[in-house]
Amino acid sequence: MTTTHTYDVTVAWTGNLGAGTDGYRSYSRDHEVRADGPPPLPGSSDPAFRGDAARWNPEQLLVASLSQCHMLWYLHLCAAGGVVVTAYEDRAHGVLAMDGSGGGGRFARVVLRPEVEVAEASMVERARALHGEVGAVCFIARSVDFPVEHEPVVRTARG
Repeated sequence: MTTTHTYDVTVAWTGNLGAGTDGYRSYSRDHEVRADGPPPLPGSSDPAFRGDAARWNPEQLLVASLSQCHMLWYLHLCAAGGVVVTAYEDRAHGVLAMDGSGGGGRFARVVLRPEVEVAEASMVERARALHGEVGAVCFIARSVDFPVEHEPVVRTARG
């Protein structure tokens, strides 16, 4: 039996500067992403595409989604596998390749660089290996058609 989950969001454009989309430079790319529960997320396009650098852009959100999904599944696998994680931070990096058609492009790859701290030295190798198992279960990584690479660093609290 297949189980489904649904996710509803509202994206509302807030960038009408008075003339709507009368011209390419006549409007702001600002918008809000809303859903029941969390506070609104201020969005825009990447500054390279006339966006506001102080707001989240879709490309950042895609990289963040991959990083979050990897972390949450990784922590689950560690908990189930007897690896005690005491700290986790990922400095994820995405590469968007433009195709030269005047606006089109696609992600070429995303590299996740989690730095993980585990409770005991005996857990380091298993903790490192579990990163390789996440791709088979991470919903977001399984949904994209570009490589999601992992460059984990695992250490104990004592170095």
